[in-house]
Amino acid sequence: MTTRREFISGIGAMGGAAILGQQAFAQPPVNPADPPAPSPAEMPPERVGEYTLPPLPYASDALEPHIDKLTMEIHHGKHHAGYVKGLNDALKGLADARNSGNFGTVQGLSRQLAFHAGGYFNHLVFWNNMAPAGKGGGGKPAGKLADQITKDFGGHDKFLAHFNAAAAAVEGNGWGVLAWHGALKRLIVLTMMNQQNQMPIGAEPLLMCDVWEHAYYVKYQNRRTDYIAAWWNVVNWKNVEERFDKAM
Repeated sequence: MTTRREFISGIGAMGGAAILGQQAFAQPPVNPADPPAPSPAEMPPERVGEYTLPPLPYASDALEPHIDKLTMEIHHGKHHAGYVKGLNDALKGLADARNSGNFGTVQGLSRQLAFHAGGYFNHLVFWNNMAPAGKGGGGKPAGKLADQITKDFGGHDKFLAHFNAAAAAVEGNGWGVLAWHGALKRLIVLTMMNQQNQMPIGAEPLLMCDVWEHAYYVKYQNRRTDYIAAWWNVVNWKNVEERFDKAM
């Protein structure tokens, strides 16, 4: 049976816990010297819909005969532009969800953001990974990148064989990718599906070969391996080396 002293002691303990709980959730006192919090009308505008299609770093016919002018015009002016629009639309949709408090579409919008942001970024790498043959395009890597390729793949020829097989084996649409993984401290070859799937977290793309059909079908039809073989003639290894240095 609880004694009067035990009962009073219990009330004291409960009161102390209540006080601690109130203190834990209490707002900090306002310092009169602090500036007032901005009203919603004074908040800076959200960054929405600000991305535009960047120009190609060369003329649309500069990569011929390996990649034809018509393919470049369609690929850049239609497909890459589509990813820019999709990225802006996804960001706007997410901003609308935040402003309305209705997050019923957040899962689909998040998928769209990942897909279109991937398409936007991947093509930025792809265009700059290439240069006209004999004017920056073609040849072999040099310096630290060449040394790392030898270390991680056993030599340039073995790397080429691995990359070619991976890019050709992408199921449906996607990319062959040479990436540097900072945590693993090594180069890895990846087969990215669509614009973002199967890309390990922490991998930084250095060299990307677009194997979506729109990247080669006008000239090569279904001969993906022929397109990949021709693509090496326009690979801008200087750009890849610069990306490697930054990733390192």
